[in-house]
Amino acid sequence: MPTRIDGYAFLSDTESSALIGIDGSVDWFTAPRFDSPACFAALLGTERHGRWLLTPVDPVVEVRRRYRPGTLVLDSEVRTEHGLVRISECMPIRRDDRVDLIRQVEVVEGRVPMRTELVARMDYGSVVPLVRRCEQGVRFVAGPDSLTLSTPIELDLGPGAISAEFDPEPGRPVGFCLAWSPSYHDIPGEVDVGMELREAQRWWERWSSQRTTFAVHDDDIAASLVVLKGLTFAPSGGIVAAATTSLPEQIGGERNWDYRYSWLRDATFALTSLRDAGFTEEAASWRDWLLRAVAGTPDRIQVVYGPCGERRLHERELPWLPGHRSSGPVRVGNQAHTQLQLDVYGEVLDALNEAELVSGHPDAWSVGREIAETARRRWRHPDDGIWEVRGRERHFTHSKVMAWVALDRAIAIAGRVQDVDDRQVARWRHERDQIHAEVLERGVDDDGVFVQELDGTALDASLLLVPLVGFLPADDPRVEATTDAIAHRLSDRGFVRRYDPDEVDDGVGGDEGAFLLCTLWLAEVRAQQGRLDEAEEIFERVLGVRNDVGLLSEMCDPRTGELLGNLPQAFSHTGVVATGVALSRQHAGETNQAPRRG
Repeated sequence: MPTRIDGYAFLSDTESSALIGIDGSVDWFTAPRFDSPACFAALLGTERHGRWLLTPVDPVVEVRRRYRPGTLVLDSEVRTEHGLVRISECMPIRRDDRVDLIRQVEVVEGRVPMRTELVARMDYGSVVPLVRRCEQGVRFVAGPDSLTLSTPIELDLGPGAISAEFDPEPGRPVGFCLAWSPSYHDIPGEVDVGMELREAQRWWERWSSQRTTFAVHDDDIAASLVVLKGLTFAPSGGIVAAATTSLPEQIGGERNWDYRYSWLRDATFALTSLRDAGFTEEAASWRDWLLRAVAGTPDRIQVVYGPCGERRLHERELPWLPGHRSSGPVRVGNQAHTQLQLDVYGEVLDALNEAELVSGHPDAWSVGREIAETARRRWRHPDDGIWEVRGRERHFTHSKVMAWVALDRAIAIAGRVQDVDDRQVARWRHERDQIHAEVLERGVDDDGVFVQELDGTALDASLLLVPLVGFLPADDPRVEATTDAIAHRLSDRGFVRRYDPDEVDDGVGGDEGAFLLCTLWLAEVRAQQGRLDEAEEIFERVLGVRNDVGLLSEMCDPRTGELLGNLPQAFSHTGVVATGVALSRQHAGETNQAPRRG
């Protein structure tokens, strides 16, 4: 039976990633970047689309997995009837153009014969490589890609695959190193597997040691911060939304998207979470990434870019892959790069409102000022909204609120910098007030509830952000009415859906799960409203659907708690950090926090 989405652990070298199932199979591996074609794509198909299995020969009785604290070094204790074996795995932080996936097997007690099978299929499972022995072990080559497997055990070769059985001795670990490298470069040399594990652990521990600690939920915050760092593309400073593509939002459904790119919205949320925990270097790197991505045309800002700022993310389907648990189609690329989403102006300027992000770069304010001007000119236009609907453009209330945020934060920045046009700031102030008035006149129904679009009737969980961005205080009657309506009408077993698909035509067929970030927004608002016990209950409910190693995807099935959508999802982990920090501040008596994010 295929591994469920919540059966996977995540490894990253902060440039590329792998997903390892609880059955010991690496079913997803991209190199040299997060968005590169996968060498193992069984996650979206079957073992014939590429995977690397490492498991006991005898039936497995129990598996216990955990990350070493503050790291993405994974330890799995696998028990059989005859003994216990520990499998340790990591992706070492890169030192050159090779990408390493390290696995080590060590018998803890008894006797545990092991087997391994590696089926390499380049280009998302479509290309069978040439396999040959080399001095370092076995090499797989196809087109621009090569994989070299180094290990002391003897390997049997087959078409595009290797296999072996071995009987590790207690106290004598058996190591494996799978190295991706360009096929036209020299074959990568062997490495000391034990040393690579120790070095990876030290690197992550050094990074984690820089963080701020919190009075409550500190371990939960820390674990999500490590995931966010793992989704950061270190060479550029971009932050990808997730490590995978096309994991379904409903099993058997067609809501399957490629999230291995950097959405400005997701990245600014992640950035705020990292900043809340004291990681200022990531903030500066993201600012520099933004300035390069936007380049000389901030009025043509996109909502999503490639990890290095690439603009063209042409969406296409891969018909040879059936999809995770037959949930097709499998897509790569993302059409959202062509959409207009007004809210990104607010999210970017909210991030740039941090003083050092503007003062630390000579071009930051000129770009921020142009983004504010674009928001001023365009806020009356319909757009595709935060949920990237694929139907008609609409006047989304959330989009107008975030245009207000863009101008509000630009005015705040202008009060601190030298290069200011007073007439321009006056125009921003006028338009900001116009947006506020129009949203309150047309974005609120007769019951005092914020609605999805101006003059509409549908609810939308994105309106939980109204108090979180400072548009209205949390105790405003309209905010309280909206929060109550969302909690009752969009909540399913305590998890919040984005909107009701039966009520809203989003241009995509099928249903979807409950949205974990929206659920966490509800917890944050309840905390601001002084309903701390309720906020804690909601927060714990979300933490309860994390998988065994603490990962969250985008959504969950409210009936079963099964994770749905791409994994791990930056959006969800930013929500854990933001809500955990908010609750910690509430416990510390800091109840009047300024708006933190868009």
